[in-house]
Amino acid sequence: MTSYDVGTLEEFVEGVPRQLHVGERVLVAVRIDEQLYVLDDRCSHEEFSLSEGDVDLENAEIECARHGAMFRLSDGAAVTLPATRPVGHYLVRHLEGRLEVELP
Repeated sequence: MTSYDVGTLEEFVEGVPRQLHVGERVLVAVRIDEQLYVLDDRCSHEEFSLSEGDVDLENAEIECARHGAMFRLSDGAAVTLPATRPVGHYLVRHLEGRLEVELP
């Protein structure tokens, strides 16, 4: 695993998806309260950017803007059709006021 610094929590607006280019990956980060969630920025249904979707703060899910599939931010699980496969999710650690995402 390799850790990458992605900034501070204050740099992320709550409930607003933000695309990140980390290493060779394109990710989407979403802040809810004091937690930052990081997923692959590609819907598993049709390879569309999740960072263009809306966030359901109450259920901690992100919606694919193309066909409405919902993914759980905590683990990337597909929770509604048409998606049936999860998207990659990554651990975020808080270290001395900074956030690091761990990638394989």
